[in-house]
Amino acid sequence: MEQQEFKALAKTLQSETLNDKARAKFPEESFLALPCGNTHYQLGEPAAPNGETVVLVHGYSTPYYLYDNLYAALLEAGYRVLRYDLLGRGLSERIRGKHTPEFFAQQLLELTGAVLGKDAPFHLVGTSMGGSISMCFTALHPENVRNLVLLAPAGMDTFCPPVYMTLTRVPLIGALAFHLTGVSTFMRRSSEELRKADQATKDEFQRKFAAGARYKGYMSGLLSSLRNTILDTKKTVRYYQAVAERKTPVLCIWGTEDHTMPYYQSERFCELFPYADLVTFGGSGHLFLYDETERTMRHILPFLA
Repeated sequence: MEQQEFKALAKTLQSETLNDKARAKFPEESFLALPCGNTHYQLGEPAAPNGETVVLVHGYSTPYYLYDNLYAALLEAGYRVLRYDLLGRGLSERIRGKHTPEFFAQQLLELTGAVLGKDAPFHLVGTSMGGSISMCFTALHPENVRNLVLLAPAGMDTFCPPVYMTLTRVPLIGALAFHLTGVSTFMRRSSEELRKADQATKDEFQRKFAAGARYKGYMSGLLSSLRNTILDTKKTVRYYQAVAERKTPVLCIWGTEDHTMPYYQSERFCELFPYADLVTFGGSGHLFLYDETERTMRHILPFLA
């Protein structure tokens, strides 16, 4: 992306307020006023349904457009698919407070209950922080989850966070330093994790990122999620252990060139889930589901079936 366009996009970040008036600009989108907060979602019905439903939970900084390609592929394969923006991301409401795994699991519970039905079972796919959320949800509501697909999941207690993350734990100074980092930094870092994508794909990815991060409160949500979910690995691992004890079927895919949730954590994952399927993508980055969708689906579809 040319520097001029990148700078223009950066100026739009956190420049608007997300409210009913803003949501009215998207008449074709679906919103649900849940008790936890107004949630943006999409429910896709396949042309030839197989009777199964897949729910997609995105990660830390990138809203549900991350699943554009996977969503389309699952629909083509006959699955009913639900994806949504986590609170604080995309077009979902900005909510103040602690963004813990339980906070996001409650959003997932309310959304699936309202859209799919309270007792409807489904396959659950979680990417990055979405893996932590999916684990928490499955531990708390095991009857809802048929099986789990984890794509480079967060939550391992062997994770060694970079300096900018650890600094956020420092009161006042940590928050100030985080906000000074700027949303544009996250926009650039995300696209860099598309190891197999061409420049045009990376540019379009950044444009979609900017569209979802233009609303105020985005960075505050990221900071709270970092402090209360990403870095709280001791709590998350307990949810992993609870799910493992129930022997919930799990497929995990991880790229060796992942700089966001590094591959070395897969060793700890295997300790927690010795029975799970671990697939390694050599040379792939953190967001392989976006730029290597066909390769990813070759493993997901047999597992779901």
